[in-house]
Amino acid sequence: MWGLQRETSSMYKRTSSRDYSPMLDVEDSSGLIENEMNNEMETTNPSWKCSLPHVLVATISSFLFGYHLGVVNEPLESISSDLGFSGDTLAEGLVVSVCLGGAFIGSLFSGGVADGLGRRRAFQLCALPMILGAFVSGLSNSLAVMLLGRFLVGTGMGLGPPVAALYVTEVSPAFVRGTYGSFIQIATCLGLMAALFIGIPVHNIAGWWRVCFWVSTIPAAVLALGMFLCAESPQWLFKQGKIAEAEAEFERLLGGSHVKTAMAELHQLDLDRTDEPDAVSISELLYGRHSRVVFIGSTLFALQQLSGINAVFYFSSTVFKSAGVPSDLGNIFVGVSNLFGSLVAMVLMDKVGRKLLLLWSFIGMAAAMALQVGATSSYLPHYSALCLSVGGTLVFVLTFALGAGPVPGLLLPEIFPSRIRAKAMAFCMSVHWVINFFVGLLFLRLLEQLGPRLLYSMFSTFCLMAVMFVKRNVIETKGKTLQEIEISLLAKP
Repeated sequence: MWGLQRETSSMYKRTSSRDYSPMLDVEDSSGLIENEMNNEMETTNPSWKCSLPHVLVATISSFLFGYHLGVVNEPLESISSDLGFSGDTLAEGLVVSVCLGGAFIGSLFSGGVADGLGRRRAFQLCALPMILGAFVSGLSNSLAVMLLGRFLVGTGMGLGPPVAALYVTEVSPAFVRGTYGSFIQIATCLGLMAALFIGIPVHNIAGWWRVCFWVSTIPAAVLALGMFLCAESPQWLFKQGKIAEAEAEFERLLGGSHVKTAMAELHQLDLDRTDEPDAVSISELLYGRHSRVVFIGSTLFALQQLSGINAVFYFSSTVFKSAGVPSDLGNIFVGVSNLFGSLVAMVLMDKVGRKLLLLWSFIGMAAAMALQVGATSSYLPHYSALCLSVGGTLVFVLTFALGAGPVPGLLLPEIFPSRIRAKAMAFCMSVHWVINFFVGLLFLRLLEQLGPRLLYSMFSTFCLMAVMFVKRNVIETKGKTLQEIEISLLAKP
């Protein structure tokens, strides 16, 4: 449907990638690779149209991620009333946060699933608990059943984002990989906004909250079925020894004239790491050859969460209510700011690069938090303080979406070597969910004990720490193929 027909795997001889290269000796192979790399300089970029449909289907998982993050915000009052726990703040908090527990579990298994079953099947597997969980949540008649449904949805939410980041990175041509990576953040924004709009009738139509859950089964089913038509990751196929299938998928994604160059780069990498075992352990991620890039990835995700972004998302409605802005309208303002920033990031990602976007994003977030600190001053008139608070919130969301939001999920699969990519992403996403959980859990208590001025100052400090960390540790990957990035990292002592 989108290019060459997929041939069955039984038609290919499945040999290990190391068994493929003895057809040439190492010196001849190196010469061939060098010639192929030189030929690449003379060719044009592959067509972006070949890989676009595959990327769009993959980003449905990000749309679902955003949708389920926001689906209970508007209907929560109706849900608690219908299920008999109205006024129980702990129960309401569990309905919102039980997804985070499921997401943590899902993220732990995402690397093993993506490496063991392949990227396409991992997407299909993440869609199943989302369909089942949404269906159970919509049918629930008690708090326990609702929590079960939300937990199932959470496991799919935890599995989807790491696999989406892997897949989009591995199937995208180098010259548009940043743009395509931004689609993940844009899809998440659209999911959040869709949840907001679909939840609007909940106060006027009895039981509408059930529809809000059931609607999400449609895009989840489209994701599961659409993956039957999508290409598998050529890097994953190569790792499995399915050389001919990897070539066929490169042809679908890049066009026939770019297959030899892409395969030559993969073989070069295979020659460079012949002494490395196939299995990847946690100890290797933490203490092995690639521990530094895993540390960089984990720290980026930790700083992203410690910047206070989820505290702003979770509690922005309080800020707008205090300014006399209806919560629905305030949520729309936040959603539009998030979407606009993501669209700008999409345009700039492959022009100015990942590192510069990260730097200016964290600088802008620090400045926005400084506005929030200024809004707490007793020397400002009430109206001016409210304007600073609302403006700081919107600027913070906007600058987050420009870099700190989309870049880590794109950058990390780029800098992780293909052998550890899935497991390393799973580890870093687990760190993300743990920090996310504790920020959401402790924010209100810290706000009561420390006050907004000190707490927002802490968030601003974390943003400035992120600026220094990015400047010192993050490399630029704009315009480079994954194989070029990995070779350059392997060359470093």
